[in-house]
Amino acid sequence: MTSEVWLPFDPADIDGRPEGLTYRFWDGEQDFPADPANCAFYVVPYMKSSEISVRPMAAMTSVQVVQTLSAGIDHVQPGLGLLPEGVQLCNARGVHDASTAELTLTLILSSLRGIPDFVRGQGREEWRSGFRPALADQSVLIVGYGSVGAAIEDRLAPFEVARVARVARSARETERGPVHPITALPELLPDADVVVLITPLTEQTRGLAGADFLARMKDGALLVNVARGGVVDTKALLAELESGRIRAALDVTDPEPLPKGHPLWHAPGVLISPHVGGPTSAFFPRAKRLLVDQFHRFVNREPMRNVVLTTGA
Repeated sequence: MTSEVWLPFDPADIDGRPEGLTYRFWDGEQDFPADPANCAFYVVPYMKSSEISVRPMAAMTSVQVVQTLSAGIDHVQPGLGLLPEGVQLCNARGVHDASTAELTLTLILSSLRGIPDFVRGQGREEWRSGFRPALADQSVLIVGYGSVGAAIEDRLAPFEVARVARVARSARETERGPVHPITALPELLPDADVVVLITPLTEQTRGLAGADFLARMKDGALLVNVARGGVVDTKALLAELESGRIRAALDVTDPEPLPKGHPLWHAPGVLISPHVGGPTSAFFPRAKRLLVDQFHRFVNREPMRNVVLTTGA
């Protein structure tokens, strides 16, 4: 029996996929396309809830690879304990670099240059001129320096920023300079004009940007969250925003989606986009290239890319 692949795209739209696999289309619908027990390679539906993503996993007794289409894996973690031992979990490292980095720069520039205020003024036919900060000569701190963090720095380069500081779980060196360990945040935060969060959501990073973190940010600094909503303590952020001491640009929130009536909607100095860092026209060609490569590796018994963990290991 051939190995079955479940994927959230029409297989006919994926050129170059290898022979020897049976492709089943499933994008989170109530009915499964086949018996989950026969699935060997599960491509998790994109931008669906954790409940949908995990639903077939308990019955996937033959699965060998679970492939997310996001860099984060928090939405599938609840189902990992349901899988057999030896299943490789792979993420989509690299797929969202361009899109998320673009949005990060958009949020930074829009917040600094007052674009939301201009849009509100346009709706009221008001000419709201004035002096606003530029990105040039600012100090930027990137918290979570993986492939997306590096892509953000690539796009910062032409804007004449004063300096970029990089933080990851552990220290290392890059061609652009040192990456500081996360333990260095207390010393780095007071010098940053813009703080970008692009770290994965883990037990260690949940609530990372809490009251102490935010209090260490300089007056007038901008917090940009393009990671996960849970990386920021919403209550602590609201307190800082309402005081007017810092500003924020958020592509993700906690809770998410942000419900009507939530005070974050109307907090002073906040710009909110509805978790659109990844879903752009850049997503599909990059996702398809990753999947074709992974399918060929799977068929040829070559090492998979972007392995985050192996169940039971």
